[in-house]
Amino acid sequence: MVKDRAMLGFRILLVLMLLVLIAYTGVVIASHGWNLFPVFFGDMTAMTWPGQFNTDFMGFLILSGLWTAWRHHFSPLGLLLGLIAFFGGIIFLTIYLLVVSGGAKGNAKVLLLGPRRAAG
Repeated sequence: MVKDRAMLGFRILLVLMLLVLIAYTGVVIASHGWNLFPVFFGDMTAMTWPGQFNTDFMGFLILSGLWTAWRHHFSPLGLLLGLIAFFGGIIFLTIYLLVVSGGAKGNAKVLLLGPRRAAG
């Protein structure tokens, strides 16, 4: 029962994160357009705190993409999902984790490793 409540709490957190970021992204796009990459990399080349944050964040994006691809055994689908994870950020990852957490049925080992690795 505790495991199920923990997974439910995790899934609620994912939904909240997804909704907040979708709303925030919508406001930013409405105000500034789709001009993300010049701003993102411009901050990095300026060697300022926003650039430091972007560099740190890009590390998380890389790890998210690698983990997603690894979880799918670097299959063609896994590589595609890893690429989407890198560019999609938390909007992709929350949706992905909601889907795979449903299939994990409360089992964190299955959620993190994937069904094949968790079974072996």
